Amino acid sequence: MCRIYGTFNVHSDEAELRRVADLLEHGGPDARGVAHQPDWALGNNRLSIMDPEGGAQPYRLGPVTVVFNGEIYNHRELRERLTGLGFHFADHCDGSILPALYITYGERFAEHLDGMYSVAVMDLRGTPRLVLATDDSGMKPLYYHWERTTGRFHFASELPALLGFPDVRAEEDETGLDAYLTSKTPFGDRTMFRGVRVLPAAATAVVSHRDGLRVKRRPMAHEQGLRPDHGRTLDEAGAQLRDLLSHEVSRLLVADAPVAAVTSGGLDSSLVTALAAEARRTGGGALHTFNIAYTGTWPSDERAYAAEVARSVGARHHQVEIDPATFPDLMTDVVRHLGQPNADPITLSTFSLFRAVRDAGFKVALTGDAADELFSGYSRMTQAVGAHHGSDWADDYLDHLAAVPRALRESLYTDAYAFAVNGAGPALPAGIGRTLRRGPGSRLERITAVEQRYRLPAYHLRRVDHLSMASSVEVRLPFCQPSVVRFAATLTDSHRLVPGVGVKRALYRAAEGLVPRSVLERPKQPFTLPVTAMLAPGQRLWAMARDVLAPETLRADGRIRPERVEALFEEQAVRPSDTVSLALWSLMSHQLWRQEFFTAAGGPLPLAAPAPVLQAAA
Repeated sequence: MCRIYGTFNVHSDEAELRRVADLLEHGGPDARGVAHQPDWALGNNRLSIMDPEGGAQPYRLGPVTVVFNGEIYNHRELRERLTGLGFHFADHCDGSILPALYITYGERFAEHLDGMYSVAVMDLRGTPRLVLATDDSGMKPLYYHWERTTGRFHFASELPALLGFPDVRAEEDETGLDAYLTSKTPFGDRTMFRGVRVLPAAATAVVSHRDGLRVKRRPMAHEQGLRPDHGRTLDEAGAQLRDLLSHEVSRLLVADAPVAAVTSGGLDSSLVTALAAEARRTGGGALHTFNIAYTGTWPSDERAYAAEVARSVGARHHQVEIDPATFPDLMTDVVRHLGQPNADPITLSTFSLFRAVRDAGFKVALTGDAADELFSGYSRMTQAVGAHHGSDWADDYLDHLAAVPRALRESLYTDAYAFAVNGAGPALPAGIGRTLRRGPGSRLERITAVEQRYRLPAYHLRRVDHLSMASSVEVRLPFCQPSVVRFAATLTDSHRLVPGVGVKRALYRAAEGLVPRSVLERPKQPFTLPVTAMLAPGQRLWAMARDVLAPETLRADGRIRPERVEALFEEQAVRPSDTVSLALWSLMSHQLWRQEFFTAAGGPLPLAAPAPVLQAAA
């Protein structure tokens, strides 16, 4: 696991490259490497997980140089295949096979990889070209800036590092605020910075002097022509899914660094925890589990369920607590690491949790992320599937994705900003509407396709990646393994959800006998921060929101009506609601992001964070 960066058709001096590497230090503190010539550079900051004594980057094989971020789980099979073709390898690190793989398969090399990754290849054979590739689910982001007129190209694993290149200016995409409020973070290849893009999931980009920039999308795992298996019973689907997950979790436990599991107390992470503990019992050593909670008494506290899961599987459980009084300080750190706003309040918890994981001595953590997207666990899916034919179910579904519902969102905008937004075109990628309304398959299949192609990479996986690597922790995601994603695509709608009966039905069957009944039978609740209760008069978060969203600040910005925001504060004080609290939270997060990246001094600030309280229980 690493952080990578580089340039093409750019002359970068050593001081500039060192500055960018410094901005990625938190994600790769164990080693650095860089290769550069007068008009290109590839750099790497390493977090050593596999073969710590080997794996020095950049990898070189003749005229091909490679840097890589992530984990390749089928590297042994690929090494054996490539050895048979005459290649030799100096170590057993997963990334060392990449130059030979690229030389063998060219731009299609990523089609042979099983894992999470972003890869950059500098190919000096013939006309020089830079080749970039991302994994099938978008677990390892890669941001880039390309100047069409000059051909200059810069890329980095994180936005603050990309902005560390002098040629890449931090300029706000002013209509990005609307995109952010529409979907909680920009979808597709869009970011909140003008001219800065993110390489989509399952994409290969090629940059050359002759052809400029070409981006090609590969089929994601769920888009590979698989069809629902209507001849399989729910019990059979559950048993097959359990065997598959057991295999993948066992593979993901292999590391030359300590591995733990994050246990929220819900179905998804509990099943991963149970399977990991089972694999550890046969392989030796107890599993360590981590859960996050908040000092005091708050709604939706899941610590008791997480502790019960840990006890049931014989794990050593770590209960992490953070004090809500520290949230104002945490928010600035979180916004800085993310590089752009993400409207989910869980960002604070995620950031604090992985800081505690690393403080306890773990460099790798397994999580249950992405199960809801694959197996249909969200209430918005149930509502959309259950909506009567001919209703505006697609618009209602999209409104559920928003940080601020459409009607409220439009009431917040000033006339000038509403005019600018209308002239800028849709806030969401056009493919979302086409897929929902005219795509192939059932209504649920189309919703699932949108969740996996657009929402999961942008909103979910980038958040997990940035906030775990902020503390030098590699997150491994069994539910994002290509084999699991492909299996999910073969489930029938009724094996995913039936309105009034249940959600994630195949996954619940897979968990029977492994996860405590109390967890299987509990009502589903989102793993998030109880922001509605915390954003109240007398709380530090309330005082911070009032300060950040001061009328004079909003008037100076010119996009949001101060009187409407004041009305939201008044409503939240009297009749707290999830809709209003999330709207205030989202607006506050956006303003904090602007303060961090568009100050008079400019540029990202030094990274720091208060340590959470860690309690270990036998």
